[in-house]
This record gives sequence, structure tokens and C-alpha cells, in this order.
Amino acid sequence: MRKISVFGVGYVGLVTGTCFADQGHQVTCVDVDEPKIEKLRAGIMPIYEPGLEEMVRRNALAGRLRFTSSYSEGLAGAEYAFIAVGTPQGSGGEADLQYVRAAADGIAEAMDHPVTIVNKSTVPIGTGDWVSDIVRRRQTKPVNFWVVSNPEFLREGSAISDFLFPDRVVLGSMEPEAAAQVAQLYLSIRAPIILTDLRTAEMIKYASNAFLATRISFINEIASICEALGADVKEVAVGMGYDKRIGPQFLDAGIGYGGSCFPKDVQALAHMAAVHGCHPQLLRAVIDINRDQRRQVVQKLRSVIGRLDEKVVGILGLAFKPNTDDMREAPSVEIIHLLQSEGAKVRAYDPVAMPNAPLYLRDVALCEDAYEVAEGADALVMVTEWNEFKHLDLVRLKAVMRQPVIVDGRNMYDPEAMRALGFTYRAMGRGQAR
Repeated sequence: MRKISVFGVGYVGLVTGTCFADQGHQVTCVDVDEPKIEKLRAGIMPIYEPGLEEMVRRNALAGRLRFTSSYSEGLAGAEYAFIAVGTPQGSGGEADLQYVRAAADGIAEAMDHPVTIVNKSTVPIGTGDWVSDIVRRRQTKPVNFWVVSNPEFLREGSAISDFLFPDRVVLGSMEPEAAAQVAQLYLSIRAPIILTDLRTAEMIKYASNAFLATRISFINEIASICEALGADVKEVAVGMGYDKRIGPQFLDAGIGYGGSCFPKDVQALAHMAAVHGCHPQLLRAVIDINRDQRRQVVQKLRSVIGRLDEKVVGILGLAFKPNTDDMREAPSVEIIHLLQSEGAKVRAYDPVAMPNAPLYLRDVALCEDAYEVAEGADALVMVTEWNEFKHLDLVRLKAVMRQPVIVDGRNMYDPEAMRALGFTYRAMGRGQAR
């Protein structure tokens, strides 16, 4: 058993701390947001993540998982201090490191014994060196410490499984012995462990996310070409995916990626490249294609129902992906903004994200279910591919709509079946040009 401190109780920090506790380690999660800490002590989760609430309560009850807003209390006796705070996008596309700096400052001031500091947050290349400098300058007394980069690869909606069964664990440090010590925490997971230097570990995270985002934008560009030429992108993706050099993952055409990782990480990598004299044309194209996918939804609606002014448009799905309540950079937010700018009246429903909707949306009627959204609507837009939406009573849905128009931003339904039911159906890249 090891004693671990985790700074930050967002998706990454809370999942990381809870999973380490579930493996038998003594974990203290630290966050300066006192109300959030109080809720966690009461068993109330600040985020929706399948399986997390039960795991938090079980380990808290067993005494392996504690929560505090005090750095000194959180760091007391800890062998490892994981920094897992947010790195939101700055005004110029760069990663904003204010929370990483605050965590490094707090750790330095509270440190009274040797600690291995582990950067779990997604941070620009060179941040490990920067954190080391901050801690060295801010220490109240000289204490040995080591800095290790351990980027996270957790997907919202499957974060616990991703932690316990990862494809790989990446550890980077200028002190190989420190990285090897952190590796001991992951031995029970039995995943490949990659040991490298600090900057390479930091780049692995950005390069991985940028590559996955590129696959999504690539298949969306192919979808646009398919639509113009009368081909079906879903069948194209299946045919591509059987090639072992390509594989089937991240080849689902639709309205693009969103969330707290891909958008900001691709922007941050492009920013880093530009300020260091590189020319990230591919990354910029990935960003542009992703943005265009949202506009396509509005264009499809306009082509079917004409002017959107005073038309009622229903949005099914607000979270950026299923099995999460996260609406950060969600396609729904931009699509709703575009619709409202053309005068449309918008209704919306999401199985999980409704409590977060007022933080991101204005003048949107929030409904109890999909059928209330459809009541008297001129069109529906499928935005998030929740299983609930895959099993709707489509006959009932059509019966309550003013116009049976569906723009399927996630290609959830069969076009021929939808047309047979009497819908005017538009998908993404499914050969409507024929």
C-alpha cells in the first residue's frame, strides 16, 4: 500500500484517486473548491461517470479515500502527489496553466518530506521542467522531489475501465528511478509501461489526441464527398476498417468531435507548433473540418424546411458524447447558437446532461423526453447517440411533429427505413445525392 495525494477532483483526478484507492492504496483527494469537497464527503458526485459513485462510496467507507481542501493535510505523509487539474484553452488557443501553477505552488509550500510529483494533467511540452522550477523556487525549506509525466488517456463515459485496463501507461522523467517508482503503482494493472523522458511523454498525449481527432475529421471529409457523389460513408468506413493498417476505430462520420480534450488539445498543439516556427497545416485543417460539420446541420435544415425564422427545431442530445453529462465544447451548443442566430425556436432533451444545460444555453426550452421535444416541431436534430434515442417509437415521434423532418447528425438510423416511415430524413454522407 502506498500513500497518494491527488490534486484536483474533476474527471481525471477523481477517477484516478478512486481507482488507486480501489486497488488498496491510501488516497487523499485535494481541491480548493470547498463546496465540491463537502459534496464528495457526503457521497454526492460533481460529475456523471458510470460506476464512479458506487466506487467512491465504497472506498470512502473503507477509509482508503478521503477528501480535503487543505494542501498540508492532503500532502501529509504522501509519497506521490498527482497533479490532475484542468488546463482549459486560453484566448489564443494555448493551454491555460494557471491551475497547474497553483497546484505546484501549493505542493511546494506544503512539502516537508521527499515527494514524487506526477503530472497527470494534459500539459504543453516543457511543463514538467517548468513545474520543477516552480517547486524549487517556492519551497519553504529545501526538500528533495522528483517530477514525472504520466499523461492520462481516460475517455468520459468509460473512464474507470480505461484506468483499470489501459492500452499503455506512459511515464516520463529526467530521473529514471522516479519513473520506475511510479511504475510500481501500475504493476497490478498489467499494461505495457512506456518509460521515456519528460517532454516525450508530454508529446505522446498531444500526438495521440491529435491523431484521433484527425481520423474523425478525415472520415467527415470523406462523408461530404460521399454525399456529393451518392456513396454511403457508413459502408465506406466498414470497408476501410477491415484493413489492418487502418482499423475501424474513430471512423464514424457525423457532426464532429467535442468535449474537454480533443478541441483544446488540437488547438494547443497547433499553437505550440506555430510559436516554435512550425507550420501545422494538417492540424488547422482538422479544426476547420470539425467546425464545418456543425454548419452542415443548419444547411441541411435550411434546404428542407426553408427559412428557420420562427421554426421550431428539437435537439436530441446535449452532452458531447453518450454516458457523460459533459457539455464542454459539445456540438449541441454551437448548433443551437447557429439555429438561434437564424431565428429558430429551440427545444432540447438529454438523458443526463439537463442539469448542466443552463450553464451553456439561453432561451432553450428544456423538455422531459424526446416526445415532448418533437411535439409540434418542424424538425428534429439527432446530436448525441444515446441508446435511448436508438430505440424511440418513431411512429409516435412522427405523429406529434408538425413536419416529419429529421437531420441525423450521428447516422443512427437506416435512411431507407426512415423514408419508408414517411420522414424527410437527412444524414451525414449517406448518399442523399442519388
